[in-house]
Amino acid sequence: MKARKIPMRQCIGCHESKPKSELIRVIKTPENEVLLDCTGKKNGRGAYICSSVECFNKARKSKAFARAFELNIPDDVYEDIERRMLQLVEK
Repeated sequence: MKARKIPMRQCIGCHESKPKSELIRVIKTPENEVLLDCTGKKNGRGAYICSSVECFNKARKSKAFARAFELNIPDDVYEDIERRMLQLVEK
């Protein structure tokens, strides 16, 4: 039996490669809206981040999301993503 390949992605906060299933996907929709993708299947440009607040804060401070999406991201969008991330982690 052939072993299944595990898709790996890099966290934009800590730059560690981890299995895709362990990371949280943030997307930029075709309408330039930045949001959390809980299903991992929504349409748009994706960036992955660990489920830790430290990684999120590193990515926010270094403007990693803005570079990944080539878009200026307002503070309220960051706060919304952080709040939803914390809700996901608590589940």
